[in-house]
Amino acid sequence: MNFEELDNKMRRFEQSLDLIILPEIYLAVRLDGRNFTKLTKEVCRFEAPFDIRFRDAMVDTARHLMECGFRIIYGYTESDEISLLFHPDDCTFGRKTRKINSVLAGEASACMSLRLGVTACFDSRVIPLPNQECIKDYFSWRQEDAHRNSLNAHCYWMLRKKGISAREATKQLEGRSVSWKNELLFSEHINYNDLPSWQKRGIGLYYSVYEKSGYNPVKNQEVRAVRSKIETELELKTGQEYQDWIISLLQET
Repeated sequence: MNFEELDNKMRRFEQSLDLIILPEIYLAVRLDGRNFTKLTKEVCRFEAPFDIRFRDAMVDTARHLMECGFRIIYGYTESDEISLLFHPDDCTFGRKTRKINSVLAGEASACMSLRLGVTACFDSRVIPLPNQECIKDYFSWRQEDAHRNSLNAHCYWMLRKKGISAREATKQLEGRSVSWKNELLFSEHINYNDLPSWQKRGIGLYYSVYEKSGYNPVKNQEVRAVRSKIETELELKTGQEYQDWIISLLQET
């Protein structure tokens, strides 16, 4: 059997599980840190429940993913996860899920590892979204997850810092309402509403357009060039205003 015959034969097996997201479907990807509780608390010993150093590492990783070869118009990060919204015309790797997942997980893991100086690993999943309403729902869902995680984390670590064990702190918070948790924090002079917005709502990254001055030596004159750069938003809106803003990013591309 010559190489061409062997190559054709084996590629059938290699490609047998390929899934492709159709061009008409919007595409998002979510990456999650693997064993990041151990990474942040035991290996890097970041401050609990939130540490600006870890926040900045996650933002830098999200920024890297937006610049690593895919056409991504919005990035969102909260806790140890990153969500990416692809431009509808992006057809990198023919929209094969195995390629998108493996490349983005590898890029994120490498970037975070270099950023922290220790091994860090992400997994990745492709999320097909059939319409713009689903895009709104998806990012609202992740923002609500950020809110729930933030409130729980502040309550949990407040109890832990008072000397309560991990098991007892978890038990005390189990099944408790949002209002109860807010009152718990307030009893220790912590007003949840006054905490930094990025801790409660997550962080958004998007492209903005600006003009840059240049010089054309051939025509011996100044010129203006249009460039784009990634902006970081630490004060995200919520609800309908947040949803409409994300769709506006999609429509501006």
